[in-house]
Amino acid sequence: MSDKNEKHISISQKQKEKVDSGIARAQEERGIVLLITGNGKGKSTAGFGVVSRSVGHGYKAAVVQFIKGKWDCGERNLLERNGVPFSIMSTGFTWDTQDREADIAAAEEVWKDALQYLSDPQYHVVLLDELTYMLGFKYLEKQDVIDAIKNRPKEQSVVITGRGAVTELRELADTISDIQDTKHAYKSGIKARKGIDW
Repeated sequence: MSDKNEKHISISQKQKEKVDSGIARAQEERGIVLLITGNGKGKSTAGFGVVSRSVGHGYKAAVVQFIKGKWDCGERNLLERNGVPFSIMSTGFTWDTQDREADIAAAEEVWKDALQYLSDPQYHVVLLDELTYMLGFKYLEKQDVIDAIKNRPKEQSVVITGRGAVTELRELADTISDIQDTKHAYKSGIKARKGIDW
């Protein structure tokens, strides 16, 4: 056996022992809160990936979309055909409406659906897409949102996406992924592509 292969085996064995030890320590069984935030592209895409994974394993999932409105959404097209209910904030992008009162009313209306999903143990995962904006803009009562997520069924996981997550969401989350904007085609004048960006 070559020295390089022996070194590779030694490094791999140490890594395996480390991973196995971490797996052995993780004994608690419950749903988690996963926060996907940051200024980079792909937060909603990652959230939909979790929903797709869950549905692929035969679990039920639900999605609440804040901000984006009823514009065409490839993930929604696919997941609704697979039995995933969607609740969508009717006003769409806040910079389009420029009507704070209408946006607040729309956020409160769709939040009612979110509360139903968050209290229903049949849902293995609930995606709250772009929820961070609702708290940052103060469209929803922060403590009401935090309490609803905390008091959900024990086995239910919640995925929250959006930029600028408030401290309370960060503290509540079990896992946080901060997606950074290193480079974006949009900034180079390249149009968003159907099936890639939406």
